Amino acid sequence: MLVATHVSKSYPTPRGDLQILSDISLSVNRGEAIAIMGPSGSGKSTLLYVLGALEPPSSGTVTLEGRDPYRLGEREQAAFRNRCIGFVFQDHSLLPQCSVLENVLAPTLVAPATEHDADDDETRARTLLEQVGLAGRLDHRPGELSGGEKQRAALARALIRNPRLLLCDEPTGNLDRAAAGVVASLLLDLHDARQTVLIVVTHSAALAERFPTRYEMSSGTLARG
Repeated sequence: MLVATHVSKSYPTPRGDLQILSDISLSVNRGEAIAIMGPSGSGKSTLLYVLGALEPPSSGTVTLEGRDPYRLGEREQAAFRNRCIGFVFQDHSLLPQCSVLENVLAPTLVAPATEHDADDDETRARTLLEQVGLAGRLDHRPGELSGGEKQRAALARALIRNPRLLLCDEPTGNLDRAAAGVVASLLLDLHDARQTVLIVVTHSAALAERFPTRYEMSSGTLARG
């Protein structure tokens, strides 16, 4: 379960604190999927970063399965993210010099040796790439892929360590309608199979409508849609 309790986030500026998130509380059980919509500047991405242990809240708490990542040291927090949280961004953020298979395996390279086996990792990566329709693209570089293929590779990479929480920031934002539909279907199908906590922030009403639970963000506040 992911639980955010009275989370606020502000940044200091010469004119005083700039409030981005205001007293947000949210609880999402394992196996649940939610979409968060809202205009640019409403705080959607900031909320995602706070939930994903990338950006500490100014106040409030975030726990994943009872653990607060912001109470961990820097190294322990990075290990927690690597082990428990998967990210998919609008910009796929694939490493251009690496093959598709190498990109998917990248998160395993920084994991402690006691937590994984290289042969098992490669088997799992190949299976994931087959599931997202990229079995024939293992040795290709990102520059040789279409936009939709890049996002499918990014999705496989996000799932390589079997995360409990999957966070997606505009995962279909750079795709045409057909490619967006394919990525959305894969995202939801893989979520159903793995029973993750899935949170997507998006401008796309078509994507949000495919989620059973929807929220709206406005001026740093979150409300059930």
